[in-house]
Amino acid sequence: MFSSRDAFESDFCPVRDELLGEMYRANEGGLPRLVESVSPDVRARLALFCYRRSHLHSLAVAIASSCSERDLIENGGRVGSTLYALSREGSTKPSPSVSGGRKPITLSTKPLSVLAPLEDEIDDEISEAVPA
Repeated sequence: MFSSRDAFESDFCPVRDELLGEMYRANEGGLPRLVESVSPDVRARLALFCYRRSHLHSLAVAIASSCSERDLIENGGRVGSTLYALSREGSTKPSPSVSGGRKPITLSTKPLSVLAPLEDEIDDEISEAVPA
């Protein structure tokens, strides 16, 4: 059997994919109920697992807010300590919902740059050197 540190380092998701998907899609009111269904040590490992993925960062902070500092530090060391602090920070701006917190994709409205054609001197030299 492996330790929690091994699970942290091997990048192993501590819950079923279905449960992780439910948490990802849950609204702010439903997430705490799903999180409570997981034991405290698994919850800490899940928060750390999500924290290492940028698209799950807000979910990691939400899960970590239900974890004890001790559990997060035992499972993640300094990263766990940092995640604990992040989860306890008072936000000055309204936090986006867990699933709706994605940044919008923006596309350039400028025309593509036109590059000057390259002069192919190497091909010219080769064709002159090879008799036809």
